[in-house]
Amino acid sequence: MNDGETEDRAVGNEPAQYDEGYGTEVGVGPHPRPWPSDGRYDPELLAHGDRRNVVDRYRYWRREAIVADLDTRRHDFHVAVENWNHDFNIGSVVRTANAFLAKEIHIVGKRRWNRRGAMVTDRYQHVTHHPDVASLADRARAEGLPVIGIDNLPGAVPLETTELPRRCVLLFGQEGPGLTDEAWKHAERVCSIAQFGSTRSINAGAAAAIAMHAWIRAHADIG
Repeated sequence: MNDGETEDRAVGNEPAQYDEGYGTEVGVGPHPRPWPSDGRYDPELLAHGDRRNVVDRYRYWRREAIVADLDTRRHDFHVAVENWNHDFNIGSVVRTANAFLAKEIHIVGKRRWNRRGAMVTDRYQHVTHHPDVASLADRARAEGLPVIGIDNLPGAVPLETTELPRRCVLLFGQEGPGLTDEAWKHAERVCSIAQFGSTRSINAGAAAAIAMHAWIRAHADIG
């Protein structure tokens, strides 16, 4: 779902992973000869180097090959986030969903979303758009996926004492207002994250990371 957006720099048909002038350059330079003959490798990356934000096992791989490999071991939770105000936190949520290998990411509301914080990790995920929460709920119901909302308003149950289902959709709201009334209506339950300071709420991206990691602690094979 690129919505006509373009990246301003590319190597081997891949967009730049970091904005110009931000962060430290990562990755590796050109691959020494002879090059590997495995079809997963991208000749452009082998020739010019791989500066993408990927783990070492995927250095020089084609993007399609990386996605195919990730698809063999994705986790059973989905991530959904409401997008009504072009919230800058959505990119952070997407990046975390990639780190924890969510099955699929669902953008609810406006189709265009703020990709800056995603650091191009959406290229390695399956991202689906839903115009409203009802359509997300229909998809979840059809696949037998309970929708678990994350918010800290009255009526929520503590995430810390909740057993998250292995197969589920974790639904997050916008920074500030949190989940909409429609989201509360369609959620099987809503979980809150324990806080002990003076602030009313924590950053939406941080809340999403905490909730996803709770699922990881409960269900992932850490090895």
